Amino acid sequence: MLSARSLFREIVDNDDSYRLFCSIAASGEAQGGWENGRIAALLPAAQRHLAPKVARHGADEDKHGRIFRALLRKRGLSPADVPGETDYTMLLERRGIGLAHDTLRRAEPLTEQDVITYLAHSRVTEQRASEQMLLLKKYFGDDPELGRAIRMISEDEDNHLAYCHEELLRFAHAGHGRRIQRTLRACALAEIAVHRDVSLAVMERMGRILGWPAAKSAVLAAGIRARYAYERLAGWRRMVSLRMPERRDALGGRATEFA
Repeated sequence: MLSARSLFREIVDNDDSYRLFCSIAASGEAQGGWENGRIAALLPAAQRHLAPKVARHGADEDKHGRIFRALLRKRGLSPADVPGETDYTMLLERRGIGLAHDTLRRAEPLTEQDVITYLAHSRVTEQRASEQMLLLKKYFGDDPELGRAIRMISEDEDNHLAYCHEELLRFAHAGHGRRIQRTLRACALAEIAVHRDVSLAVMERMGRILGWPAAKSAVLAAGIRARYAYERLAGWRRMVSLRMPERRDALGGRATEFA
């Protein structure tokens, strides 16, 4: 029977598909770590109080990249090259979502609008990350090889999402509500399209590695497109709502380590 659990199990149990999965994840997390590190360094004077939290966000993302690379080493595998069509972070940047790498490479301080753009982009992408890690935790949370890593990353992603809610609400209360909602909506609509494209590209690669029959690949592709249709119609709204989280000051401490 074709199910999310059996699909993940098939990918994890094959060294070549597992290598690609971990490599894509590690690359994305490493990019996120660099981006947050640069943002922390470039925050405008009025928002310098956010620097420790943004730096913590980046440290968490760096840690996640190390975790996925450690999972590869544990199996004696080296990282694979990440195909461009599966590079979620860079595909979002090409759509003008988030802060461009060219901006982050400069030494010029960011603006207040840049900080709102960063937080809105993070609120949308961390929603996706939190949901994906929750799903992996459901299926692999007790797995002897993957469980501890997945539980730790899932906890971090939930913290990141809570932090974005809290900080965006602070900006909204300061009079930026309309700008935030416009930015969130643009981010969400772009993200669901990029997520669809990346999911199709990843599944196509996995199908080749695992030798899936054409019918199985077609069913999976149809499911991805159906998910996009739902998100385009209404599901994107879950990515733009703001509410005060139960976890207040979620990034107020130091990043936890993975040994």
